[in-house]
Amino acid sequence: MPALRYGRVVELLGIHHVAIIASDYVRSKRFYAETLGLAVIAEQYRADRRSYKLDLAIPGGSRIELFSFPKPPDRASWPEAAGLRHLAFVVRDVAATLDELASKGVRTEELRVDEVTGKRMAFFFDPDDLPLELYEV
Repeated sequence: MPALRYGRVVELLGIHHVAIIASDYVRSKRFYAETLGLAVIAEQYRADRRSYKLDLAIPGGSRIELFSFPKPPDRASWPEAAGLRHLAFVVRDVAATLDELASKGVRTEELRVDEVTGKRMAFFFDPDDLPLELYEV
C-alpha cells in the first residue's frame, strides 16, 4: 500500500531519538542498558541541571535519550492517556521476548494480535511504568 501524502510535505528521514525522563536514573539505566541490552553511546552529567543524559543505541539507527532531573513531576503513562502513547520495538518473536523479559522480572501483558495487521504484539513496562511495545516482524 503506498503512503498517503497530503499536499506539500516536510521531508522526514526517520526517527533519531525518543527522550525518556526517569524517576530513578540508576534503576532505569540498568533496565534499558542491561535488561533490554541497548548499547550505551554516551553518558554525561550536566551539573547546571543536576541531570544525567544517557544516549542508548536502538538497533536500526535510532536512539533513546534517558534523562534524570531532580523531582520530575508524575505523568500519566497508560497507553490510552493523552500524549505520546508508547514506544514500540520490532522483534522476531514476541512470545519468546515476553518470556525473556518476564524471567528478568519485567512486568508484561499478554500476547495480542493487532486487529489491523494481524501481527503479534504485546506491552511491557519500564521501571516508571512507561508502556513499551513489542511488535513482531
